Amino acid sequence: MDIKKIYMDSNALLEGHFKLSSGNHSQFYLQSAKVLENPKTAKLLADALALEIKKSGLEVDTVCAPALGGLIAGFALATALDVRSIFAERVDGKMSIRRGFEIKKGERVLMCEDIITTGGSAMEAAEVVKSLGGEIVGVAALANRGFCKRENSNIITKPNCKLPQDIPFFALEDFTFEMYAPDECPLCKEGSEAIKPGSRGN
Repeated sequence: MDIKKIYMDSNALLEGHFKLSSGNHSQFYLQSAKVLENPKTAKLLADALALEIKKSGLEVDTVCAPALGGLIAGFALATALDVRSIFAERVDGKMSIRRGFEIKKGERVLMCEDIITTGGSAMEAAEVVKSLGGEIVGVAALANRGFCKRENSNIITKPNCKLPQDIPFFALEDFTFEMYAPDECPLCKEGSEAIKPGSRGN
């Protein structure tokens, strides 16, 4: 399966001049919502990701996704794994699990995002899961930005990766793009202005 082609065909791999959530700039931007708006494509990707997880022998009771970005990916993956789907959301800037969701002591929870960059949001939500008695058994994402090493990849974990090294990280593809601090951005130096797409921008 050519994941990059699927992203490009869905207009989900954007090229231009972008300001990322980290504040850094890049010539490329991944917009997974554009891939997931097609239910057939979402199912195709989730099934492929679930197959990797099943092959590993990892046992999962529940998939938990941080809202908003991970919601569709998490639900699609839970469907493919035939397990429960829950989500965490920010309340006054802090991750929380509410809406009646309960986690049993020792429940095996797989964290799921659409894209993992450093994994900060996933781990913030994971801490809430652990505080309620859950056990984090792995992390999954459709796309990996290349800061964290996923299963079956040669990418070396970067210092800013926030995923723990003692649990597996599954993703379908690595998308490694150059990123620049605003004052070192060659696109800015050429006179181009960065735009901020995605759920936190437009």
